[in-house]
Amino acid sequence: MKHIKYLLLRRTTQISLMCLYFAANAYGWHILEGTFGTSYLFGTVPLADPYTTVQVLATGFVLGTDVLLGAAIITVFYFVIGGRAFCAWVCPINMVTDLSNWIRRKLNLDKEEVNYRFIKRSARYWIMVVGLLVSAFVGVAAFEVVSPITIMQRGIVFGFGMGAAVILTIFLFDLFGVKNGWCGHLCPLGAAYSIIGSKSLVRVKHDHVACTDCMDCKVVCPENQVLHMINKESISVTDGECTNCGRCVDVCNDDALEFGIRQFVKN
Repeated sequence: MKHIKYLLLRRTTQISLMCLYFAANAYGWHILEGTFGTSYLFGTVPLADPYTTVQVLATGFVLGTDVLLGAAIITVFYFVIGGRAFCAWVCPINMVTDLSNWIRRKLNLDKEEVNYRFIKRSARYWIMVVGLLVSAFVGVAAFEVVSPITIMQRGIVFGFGMGAAVILTIFLFDLFGVKNGWCGHLCPLGAAYSIIGSKSLVRVKHDHVACTDCMDCKVVCPENQVLHMINKESISVTDGECTNCGRCVDVCNDDALEFGIRQFVKN
């Protein structure tokens, strides 16, 4: 159980959130209502996705104070504590891409020279910017129209239609195309949370004295470029692209990785 502790916690969180959204629609519960774009907690506390909010603002639409407050609450949470944890602990697409990449490892399809030949991780930042520009030009929150995250949430809550094809496409793309293709290379929401949470406090910490350089952590990490310090120095993972998923902590048999408070190193 130790080696899947954070995996189980993440799945419990993700499934529980989707159940609450479903219950709000099906049974009228008021614990968590709405979508990932805009929600209400206990019918009172507004929550709003920052990137979605900025897209809507780019269209020229005037948002209510509650939405702006909701975006501020989420931004402060991930800025101070959460980092890019939305991607690993909340987003339902993560369950699809994790399954795809688990199968990749079982089929030995992880060949780096192929995986990163035609798509760079920086592509998601360009897509994020393009999404804002398109939103401003067409007057509609562009990414929300095609967002697999929104499509999957609506599918779970209201039932899947043609949207299932989008989810299947992402699964196959990650399986046979680019390793961690959607979350690690294309998703603009992940790019936005990378920027917002780049200075967050909760981080994975590495103890290079305990590390035996087995590299199991890098095998399972969806953003393994953030683990550049493995067996080199005892520091925190400070890269904003880390999703705080905890898989590296789970698989480390040397107890060389653990969650803790970010270490600020003076240059």
